[in-house]
Amino acid sequence: QVQLVESGGGLVQAGGSLSLSCAASGRTFSNSAMAWFRQAPGKEREFVAVINWSGSYKMYADSVKGRFTISRDNAKNTVYLQMNSLNPEDTAVYYCNTNIQDLRWGQGTQVTVSS
Repeated sequence: QVQLVESGGGLVQAGGSLSLSCAASGRTFSNSAMAWFRQAPGKEREFVAVINWSGSYKMYADSVKGRFTISRDNAKNTVYLQMNSLNPEDTAVYYCNTNIQDLRWGQGTQVTVSS
């Protein structure tokens, strides 16, 4: 059974940094584009960043461009999201999935940014 496990969230002050990880098990994702999404309270889940299978192509939502960096380690079947210069608007539960969101969602990891 395919499983996505996100980790690395926490409470941080505005201006701080966090590094998220998404470990996939049950199948290899080395040939899949992977993405991060987030859902803030009372809002729809939204796209954050995507990376292609080799890591040569990355794209970011305008709201995080220049502050967040997506990367991956195919040998570990893991995708990462480095988040810098965090602000309260980044507070959300962060999830990973393939770019077409065809897998069961994991539990996500909570990121809370205090002002």
